[in-house]
Amino acid sequence: MWFANFFIAGSITMVLPFLSLYIEELGNYTEAYVQTWSGWVFGITFVSAFLCSPIWGKIGDKYGRKNILIISATGLALSVFLMGFVTSVWQLFLLRLFMGIFTGFIPMSQALISTQTPKNIAGQVLGSLQTGSITGSLMGPMLGGWIADSIGYATTFQYVSITIVLSALIVFFGIHEQRIKKEGDHEKTSYQSKEVLAHIFKHPVLLMVMIVSLFVQIAHFSIQPILSLFVGDLHGPENLALFSGIAFSAAGLGNLMMAKQWGKIADRLGYVKILVFLLFMAGIVYLPAAFVTNIWQLVVLRFLLGLSIGGIIPVRTAYIRQEAPVAMQGEVLGYNTSIRFLGNIIGPAMGGMIAGAYGFSMVFFVTSALLVISGSLLFMAVNKSVTATKHIPGY
Repeated sequence: MWFANFFIAGSITMVLPFLSLYIEELGNYTEAYVQTWSGWVFGITFVSAFLCSPIWGKIGDKYGRKNILIISATGLALSVFLMGFVTSVWQLFLLRLFMGIFTGFIPMSQALISTQTPKNIAGQVLGSLQTGSITGSLMGPMLGGWIADSIGYATTFQYVSITIVLSALIVFFGIHEQRIKKEGDHEKTSYQSKEVLAHIFKHPVLLMVMIVSLFVQIAHFSIQPILSLFVGDLHGPENLALFSGIAFSAAGLGNLMMAKQWGKIADRLGYVKILVFLLFMAGIVYLPAAFVTNIWQLVVLRFLLGLSIGGIIPVRTAYIRQEAPVAMQGEVLGYNTSIRFLGNIIGPAMGGMIAGAYGFSMVFFVTSALLVISGSLLFMAVNKSVTATKHIPGY
């Protein structure tokens, strides 16, 4: 599964550094037009992903998650392959929308591994799995930038689709899924959607962790579609795709170094406690990026951001593993993924519009504030939950 996540993450992130540059190549557009449409083209994938994730999660709970992973990889490969033949922004926009139906390979792989893992080491195991997608995300932008500079943007899309097919083959031949119906006598073997939603709303901290996922994704993805344009402002047009890839990958390197460690620490100290810490840390690190004057300052800050962001996904997934019965985990993670994708929709569009109206620096100010607010909300939810527990008779 590590290698499958590596290929998927690497393939998807290969095209991110030059997505906005690809739009520039499709017509004679103004800078503001490219910035705005970079946000929409980047974010539209997550509209269909937002709608489909709970459905895939529920199907995975019922029929097995391995089959969903194969379908997901196949759909992704087809959509990316066709992107290499577009002749207008609208065609690219529609293909990114179609791609979103199948975007969810990595969250579904986390759900698969989560159900196969004991609760007390879930953070460490999921952190290890995260290093696969992080390594792909680290290498993908740099490799994609280099390939795009060498053979062109359109051809790069076609080559990327081949590596996605490799992920489907790895899952098909290399993964054996052990079906686990329940972990205790009090658990059911299946749940209706209304029971899953009732479980989420009866656990306030779980609900807040999922809501915080929305704010984290808005914050994190607000800068993604315009990062290559920001790099162009700092560095100039020379080897722009390559340097954009370096800026993207710097966060991946920090992620790679700390994802497993954060999971291990959270297994010992508590998942929510570490989540609160990481949110505040990320908010603080994001702010100085508004004041950078050269590309290498941005790269250093992206690396520090990766150190802090690295633990959020595995720790958050491990907490859901802890709080949700195994027979509903796919659907609960599906709702969480759907919420994340909603953030992925809002974030790029918001970032593109803010950058077009107020400049790149304002995007970093807003992003930093959202992360700090997320940490504060989760901290208050935990304190309120602890206070309520202490008032229960016999506590």
